[in-house]
This record gives sequence, C-alpha cells and structure tokens, in this order.
Amino acid sequence: MPAVRFEYEKAFSRNLGWVTEAEQQGLRGKRIAIGGLGGSGGIHLVTLARLGIGAFNLADFDTFDLVNFNRQSGATMSSIGKPKIEVMRDAALDINPELDLRLFPKGIQPDNVKEFFAGVDLYVDALDYFAFETRQLVYKTLAELKIPAIIVAPLGIGVAMVNFLPGQMTFEEYFRWEGQTDEEKGLRFMVGLSPAMLQRTYLADASRVKLGQRAGPSIGGSCQMCAGVAAGEAIKILLKRGHVHAAPHAVQYDSYRNELARTWRPGGNRNPIQRLMMWIIRRHLARGQLVKSLPSTTS
Repeated sequence: MPAVRFEYEKAFSRNLGWVTEAEQQGLRGKRIAIGGLGGSGGIHLVTLARLGIGAFNLADFDTFDLVNFNRQSGATMSSIGKPKIEVMRDAALDINPELDLRLFPKGIQPDNVKEFFAGVDLYVDALDYFAFETRQLVYKTLAELKIPAIIVAPLGIGVAMVNFLPGQMTFEEYFRWEGQTDEEKGLRFMVGLSPAMLQRTYLADASRVKLGQRAGPSIGGSCQMCAGVAAGEAIKILLKRGHVHAAPHAVQYDSYRNELARTWRPGGNRNPIQRLMMWIIRRHLARGQLVKSLPSTTS
C-alpha cells in the first residue's frame, strides 16, 4: 500500500460545518494541558487530537496495568507495564504527526507546575479522583495564571461537569477543601461535581465506595462520555462562542437514568443545600448503606 502523506486540512475536514475553516485553523494553534492520562485523560487526548488541537502539555507518572482495562483508552495487553504518557503520546501522534507535545513524565509537581502551564490556552482536568494535593496546586496556579479549566468526571454511568473561568468563582471557593481531611475532600468533590446526585439510585455495592481509602468504582462508558462533553466545552472556550456554564453552575448527565440536571449553588459547598447533602451522605457512608434514599436536589 503506498504511503499516505499527512495533510492537516484533509484530516480534519469533516469537522467543518460545526466549525468554520478559520475556526479549525484557530484550533490548530491552541495548546491544551491535560493532567492525567488514565481513565478519562487518555480518551480526552485522543478526542481533542481528532478535533484538530495542535499542541498539548501532558502529565502522567503511571504505567498501565490490568486493573485499567475496564476504562482506560491506552490499556491493552501490549501496553501493560509501559508508561501511560508514552503510550498515549504515540496514539496522539498516530492521529496527527504534526502535534507539538510537551511531556511531564513525573506528573505535576510544585517545581514544574508553572512550566506545565506555560503557553496553555485551556486545562482539561483528568487527574485521579483522589489526587487532592496535586489538584489544589493545579487550581491555585490556574487562578494565578488566569487559565480556564474543565472538569468532566465519570460519576456513576454518566458524567458531571464543572468549569472554572478566569475572574469567576475559583476551585477553592466552590469545593471548600482548605483544612479538610482527604475523606472529606473526596465527599466534597463528589457533591460539588454532582449536586443533583443522579447516580444515587443505582449504586449496587456501597462497600466499593471507600473515600477514606481513596477507592471507588468507575465505568469505561462514562470516561468515553467525558471526552465528548469536554470537546464541546473546549470548542466554546477556545473559540469564544456559545454559553459556558461555570461554577457555581454544574451540569450532570446520567445515561443509566436518561436524565440531565443543571444546578446552581451560590457559595459552592457552603450553600445550605450542599451542606445538607454532605451531612446525609456522611451518615449513609458511616453506616455502610446505599445512598439511593438521598433526596433529589436538581433545582
């Protein structure tokens, strides 16, 4: 078979219509940082590369293992033991060999966080759910550098999204993590991401949720959905068109229940509705009970 020469315009021509030719070239000149290349991060990278984004800063220090197979884009028998950052780098370059990639194989650290965000137009958060210290460092830096950020997390069999835009509510103002234990941060992260808690009705085994031990379930289909949602938000933020829901607004779609919820929580986790929800969840987790009796909070 004769070799095919890569052509950017042809490779991404089917995007045209949803974006203009000028906008596609604009995306070609954008740089996105992705923290974490596991559950949602790997598919974020592949999806955004197919959108025609021209440059990425990528951070991950982990290697692939069998426990990643249910949800991680790069997890295959041939990638076991290999660094995730190298496997996903190769996958992205196989889509667009012209990509400008900057790799951070030690992950995001205090001594490289400014370098990680150098020249970045948008941050897509795919850090491990329980990477509390790193996430606090990241969002403190993002606020200082005035870089927009997208969190689209796989929760239940669906996705939950909160965006943070320069000059608006910050991560800390919304989630209220300062001075909290890791278990409390995990709970506040869950309730802040999904104030409606659409996933509350079908958790089959509550013993698998162990916030204090940094453990919880995740399904591959949810990670796939995350990438599609993040791509839509990236188009709006990078091209400055369309409405972007930013904190204290959140959006959750649950494909198991076929339900969409848009929430608004002024004050973030200080909001009385959020405080009540967290109190109820603490009691249920302490008893090892399912959370399907939680009240609906979709307003």
